[in-house]
Amino acid sequence: MSEAEPEATVHASASPRQSAIRGGLLAAAGILIVAFTLRTAVTSVPPLTGAISRELFLPSWLVGILGMLPTALFGIAGLVTPLFMRKRSVESIAVVSMAAAAVGQIVRAVAPDTVTFLAASAVALAGMGAGNVVLPPMVKKYFPEKIGLLTALYVTVISLGTTVPPLLAVPVAESVGWRGSIGWWAVVNVIAIVPWLRSWPARPSASRAAGSEGGDARSSARRTESTTAPGGSAPAAPGAAVTAVPVVIRPWRAPAAWALALLFGCTSLNTYTMFSWLPSIATEAGLSAGDAGLQLAIFSGLGIPLSLVVPILAGRLKNPFAVVIFGVTCFVSGYLGLWIAPASATWLWSTLMGLGPATFPLSLVLINLRTRSHRASGAVSGFAQGVGYTVACAGPLFAGILHDATGGWTASFAFLGVTLVVLVSAGWVICRPRYIDDAPGVVEPAAAA
Repeated sequence: MSEAEPEATVHASASPRQSAIRGGLLAAAGILIVAFTLRTAVTSVPPLTGAISRELFLPSWLVGILGMLPTALFGIAGLVTPLFMRKRSVESIAVVSMAAAAVGQIVRAVAPDTVTFLAASAVALAGMGAGNVVLPPMVKKYFPEKIGLLTALYVTVISLGTTVPPLLAVPVAESVGWRGSIGWWAVVNVIAIVPWLRSWPARPSASRAAGSEGGDARSSARRTESTTAPGGSAPAAPGAAVTAVPVVIRPWRAPAAWALALLFGCTSLNTYTMFSWLPSIATEAGLSAGDAGLQLAIFSGLGIPLSLVVPILAGRLKNPFAVVIFGVTCFVSGYLGLWIAPASATWLWSTLMGLGPATFPLSLVLINLRTRSHRASGAVSGFAQGVGYTVACAGPLFAGILHDATGGWTASFAFLGVTLVVLVSAGWVICRPRYIDDAPGVVEPAAAA
C-alpha cells in the first residue's frame, strides 16, 4: 500500500500536466488553422476573374469593387467584432466567423448571378475580418508567456494562406472548374472550427476573482485572467485572477491606441498600394508582364521571413521603434529607386519595398504587448484593425487617381511619402513601453458605460 500511494500521486499530477500539453497543442493548432483561412477568399479569385466573367457579369469596374471589398469588410468587421466580444467569448466568435466564411465561399461558388456572388463574397470576407480580430486576444489568452513566438507563427501562416490559393487556383479550375476552385476552400474553414468546439462558452469566462482581494473594476480588469485551453486543459496562467466586475473597454480614448491604428493603417495602405500598382509601374517602365509579375512576387514573398523574425524580436525589445525606422527606410529607398530608375535594378527596389512592411507583424504583436488582458487585446485589436483597414482602402484609390490626373507616378509616390511620415510618428508613440488599458477612461465598469 505504501508503494501504491506515491504511484497514485504521480499519476494524479501527470494527468493535469498531460491535459495542459494537449490543450496547448490544440489551442495552437486552432489559432494557426484559423490564420491560414484568413486570406483564402481574397487571393483565390483574382487569377480566375476571366473565367468567372464568362459566366457572370463582371466588367472591369466590378473587378475593381471586388478588389476593394477585402479591406472594406476587414475594416467594418474590425469595428463591429469588439461589440460582440463584450458578451461572447473569443472562441465562440472564432467559430461563428469561420462558419460565415465557409457559407460565403460555398454560396459564391454556386452563385447564379453577380449580385449573389458579391453578397456571398462580402459574407465570407466579413467572417475572415472577424477572424483577424480574435487572433491576437486568443494568443494573449492561451499563450501569455509566448506572445512573440505565437504571433510570429500565425502571421507567417497568414502569409502562406495568402500565397497558396493563387498558386492552386488555375490548376484546380482546369480540373473542376472555377466554381470548385474557389468553393473548396470552405473545407479549410470547417476544419478551423473543430479545435474550438469543446471550448466554446457562450459568454466570457466567470467573473469571480481569485482570492479575497477587493479593488475597483479598472484594477480588476487589469489582472491577467485565468483561461482554459481547448478540451478542458489546465489554465494558461495558473493562479491568475479573473475580472471581478464587468467592464467596458474603449480603446479610442487612448492616444496610444490611435497610434497603433495609424501604424497598422499606414503600413497596410502602402502594402496594398504596391499590390495594386507595382506591376503597372514596372510595365510602364518597359518591363514585360512576366517580369512585372516577378517584381510583385519578390515584394509579397518577403512577408514570410519578416513574419517569422519581427514579432520575436519585438517581444525582446523594450522599445521596438528601431523596427519602424528599418521599415520606413526600406520603403523610402525602394520608392526613390522605383521613381528615379524604375527599369534599372528593379529587383532591388522591389526587395527594399518588400522589407518595408516589417511594421505589419510589429503592429500585430504590439496589440498584445501594449495590453494587460485578452479582453483589452480584443478591443484594441478590433479598433486598430477597423481603423487601419479603413485607412488602407484609400491607398490604391488615391494612388490611381493621382496617376491618372498627372500622367505619372511622382504625385503618387509623394502621397505615399506623406503616409510614411504619419507611420513614423505613430510608431514613435506606440513603441514606447506603456499599456493602452492604463489610459484614463479606457476601462470602466459596465454599469457606468
